[in-house]
Amino acid sequence: MTRTRHPRGAATPLVSLVLVLAAAMPLAGCGGPATTHHKPGTTHEEASGSSGTLLPARDESGHRLREVPAATAPTVRVEARPDTEGGWNVHLTVERFRFTPDSTGGAALPGRGHARLLADGRETARLYGGWGYVPPGVRTLTVRLHADDHTVWAVDGAPVQATVRLDGAPATSARPTPRPSGPATATATATAAPPSPRPSETGRTVTLTITGKTVEPPPSRIELKKGERLTLRVTGDRADTVHVHGYDREVPLSPGVPATLTLTADRTGLFEVETHESGLLLTQLVVR
Repeated sequence: MTRTRHPRGAATPLVSLVLVLAAAMPLAGCGGPATTHHKPGTTHEEASGSSGTLLPARDESGHRLREVPAATAPTVRVEARPDTEGGWNVHLTVERFRFTPDSTGGAALPGRGHARLLADGRETARLYGGWGYVPPGVRTLTVRLHADDHTVWAVDGAPVQATVRLDGAPATSARPTPRPSGPATATATATAAPPSPRPSETGRTVTLTITGKTVEPPPSRIELKKGERLTLRVTGDRADTVHVHGYDREVPLSPGVPATLTLTADRTGLFEVETHESGLLLTQLVVR
C-alpha cells in the first residue's frame, strides 16, 4: 500500500480549509452593522461622541459635560417677551450651532444638538428650533445647549447657556461675546413689550394651499407694519395645525376645509408660520 507523505510541519488539506474558514468568519460577521463596545458604566452615546472632552461633572439633571475650546464653542442668547395669554415667548439666537432634531441620540458632533429649558432651575422642555414658550409663573429661565448624545456643551467646566429674568428685574442685559474667555454663561433680561397699537381698520388676507409637501404660493416673506391686521386662510390635504411662532397663535387644519387665523402684528421682528405635524414652512412675517 502506498502512503502519501507530507513535509514535516505542513498541515493537511482538510486542516488548511478549516483554518481558512475560521479566519474568514470574523470578517463576514452576521451581515449586520458593526457594534461598538465600551467600558461598563459608560453609555453608548457618551462613548461614541466624537467632539470635545467628556468631563466627570454633571448638570442638575445628571447630564455629563462635554468640554470644547472657547474659540470654537457654540454660544446662545435668549430674549423673552410677554405673551398675550400671560406666559412668555422665547427666542434663541445661536452661533456656531445648529439644531439637529433628526440626529438626537447620536454622537456628539461639533456645533450640533438641541436646547433645554430650565424654569427656576428645573428642566421643563427641549427646543429643536429658535422659538419656545414658557408658561406664567416662572421667575428665572435658563437655556442650555446640549449635544445630540444629550451631554452638555461646556467651556472651562461651565455649561454653555443663557439665563433670563422673568420676575420684573431691571431691564439690563449682558450678551455673550463671540469667543467667551470664561464660563460660557450669558445672562439676559426679559423686557416688557410696549403697549400694542390699535389694529388698523383695514387688513390683509393671505391665502395658502398645502398639497403634500408643497405650499402655494411658495414660502416667502410677508411685510407688515406694526399694528396691521393679517388674516391667514390655509387649506391643506391632511389634518394638521398651523402655528405662528412668536405670537403663539395656532389653528387646526381639516383636509380640504379652509382654516382662518387672524392676528394683529403688534410685535416687531421675523416670525415663522409653519405646520406642526408635517413641519412645513408656510411663510414668514416681517413686522417693522
